[in-house]
Amino acid sequence: MLAVANGKILTMEGRTYPKGTVLIDQGKIVAMGENILIPKEAQVINAHGKVVMPGLIDAHCHVGIAEEVYQVEGDDLNEITNPITPHLRALDGINPEDLAFADAVRGGVTTVAVAPGSANVIGGQVVILKTFGQTVDEMVLKEPAGLKIALGENPKRCYGEQKKTPSTRMATAGMLREFFVKGQNYEANHKERDLMLEPVVGVLKKEIPLYAHAHRADDIMTAVRISGEFDMPLVILHGTEGHKIGSELARRNIPVVSGPHLVNRAKVEMKEKTWRTPGLLAQAGVKVALMTDHPVIPIQYLSLCAAFAYRAGMSEEDALKSITITPAEILGVDHRVGSLAKGKDADIIIVKGNILSWDSVIETVIINGRAVYQDQGESA
Repeated sequence: MLAVANGKILTMEGRTYPKGTVLIDQGKIVAMGENILIPKEAQVINAHGKVVMPGLIDAHCHVGIAEEVYQVEGDDLNEITNPITPHLRALDGINPEDLAFADAVRGGVTTVAVAPGSANVIGGQVVILKTFGQTVDEMVLKEPAGLKIALGENPKRCYGEQKKTPSTRMATAGMLREFFVKGQNYEANHKERDLMLEPVVGVLKKEIPLYAHAHRADDIMTAVRISGEFDMPLVILHGTEGHKIGSELARRNIPVVSGPHLVNRAKVEMKEKTWRTPGLLAQAGVKVALMTDHPVIPIQYLSLCAAFAYRAGMSEEDALKSITITPAEILGVDHRVGSLAKGKDADIIIVKGNILSWDSVIETVIINGRAVYQDQGESA
């Protein structure tokens, strides 16, 4: 049993305890509040003067599948041989010994959604992981968690250079429609298993969402249009120009995983990149999470991204939610992570200072009730 005592507890469920205790047993939160009796046998972490809050969640990254050091040997991000690869699973390409997992823990990131890249029209299946474990299988929180598709520049550049389809936005949309129709037919008539079509049926049956890579407003609306035609749940990834159509996204209850923002304008479709986008989307009523898109932004800087979004006009509450409970809700894992509550996974960080300040320090990280990191002055 473990007790985190005497800290200011931000539950991210609307309540703050100025000086409280979180009691943990067998990886779960079993009690929390201001007058919690700590059993004699419990190990106690004194969080006096510190903030105790949920572990952070990066709702879109490529940790473990696009390794920084082994840029050829460890790059399993994109299978650029076929634009339609729904049967590929990010799970099968992830190295749990990628240094980025340790960076994630050091930055307080305890849960990540890892996706294939955006070279393909349909890139493959998303997996949600905890960031600490010996094998990928023991780290899995949800799998499959979604089906990654991509619109805009990436597919048309990757395959246009090969003189293959798609080389236009029209072809990308046409290929998506064609394959979703195949999925409908397979769902109605299949007699033998088809691994290419099974994940598509999962989306058509609303078991998992589409995660759509889209930067420009018109590409976002193409994803919206196609998801509407086939009545499929949709999450927008990146959404660089999402602020232009915030009311449309809000009206359709389509969430956005916004970013990466701590980068330059790497391509034309990012020319209107602004830190104001997350705040403007939230003000429009859109559910917004932030991403690092690691290794585009090193994953340990997720909280810094929230700080910049806050500085650019996002409310403090929305900025905190964008890296905790909101991504948990978007990813469909809020019953397990994203806030502190009895019965939830004990994924907790202890922070010196305000996490939305550049000089805050993440001192302790707890995942599944186990303290897996203690700051030794190396958190810069």
